[in-house]
Amino acid sequence: MRVLIPGIAGGIARRLALRLREGGHEVAGIDIRPWRDAPKDIQVHPVDVRKRAAEDVFRRWKPEAVVHMATVTAFTVPGGERGRINLDGTKALFDHCATHGVKQVLFVGRHTFYGAAPDSPLYHSEDEPPRALEAIPELADLVAADLYAATALWRMPDVTTAVLRLVYTLGTPGTGTLANLLRGKRVPMVLGYDPLFHVLQEEDVVTALQLALEKKVRGIFNVAGPAPVPLSVIIRGTGRTPVPLPSPVLSMLLGRAGFPRLSVGATDHLRYPIVVDNKRFLEATGFQYAYDEGRILRAYADALPVDRTGHGG
Repeated sequence: MRVLIPGIAGGIARRLALRLREGGHEVAGIDIRPWRDAPKDIQVHPVDVRKRAAEDVFRRWKPEAVVHMATVTAFTVPGGERGRINLDGTKALFDHCATHGVKQVLFVGRHTFYGAAPDSPLYHSEDEPPRALEAIPELADLVAADLYAATALWRMPDVTTAVLRLVYTLGTPGTGTLANLLRGKRVPMVLGYDPLFHVLQEEDVVTALQLALEKKVRGIFNVAGPAPVPLSVIIRGTGRTPVPLPSPVLSMLLGRAGFPRLSVGATDHLRYPIVVDNKRFLEATGFQYAYDEGRILRAYADALPVDRTGHGG
């Protein structure tokens, strides 16, 4: 299968590209970021998915499947540009797929789609709407991109589309929302709260994506691994120290005194859990995770230890 991966320079996307290549697929990617040591038989096109040059890649290379991993979070890109990348980029990608005969699309989203709210159900199913966007406007563009991708299920019936909502990931080199929270030795918590967190190791993410692609799943799926664990367990299990703080104090210290930079609204994720029901994905793919929660945390602690100055390695 000829598989195109927009966002191929990201850590998980690179691993997926290599895994698919080992499995006998032809792989290419689109990314304005470089992948300097990419294998010679994986073509990386340094273009913006929203630009005409990206459509030229579709026209010339003629991918059969696309794995869309070119979305970004509030940690990496500021608001206006983030919205253009996430929503405009997703729209452009689906337009290219429709125009150039792509047969299968995986949209790689996030379980934070559901939002963290005090009245949310403990386990979110795929049929639930997003919540609490007014508290965390930084999620709005990712939610919009997810919803737009889901419309392809009826707008583009000849394309096998899957929207995958992945839980937090941990691995090396330690990128992503949860890894950013765990960057320093002291990790903030909201006093009086210890929410459950779903965590999936990056190699298991790659396995899940490969299965979704090769099984040609269609629909919306939550993707998770081991049972969720309290945030305090994750912090201690990765060799860090939890620091419970009253919410107003925590809001003032974000990005200071060695604490990670988070939006004020994101502190709701330190109060309320976002736990998903992944039965639909397990039934569709037979996915089995290789890393349990203890192994995930130990591997992260070994790969990114905290030095004596209190900074991640």
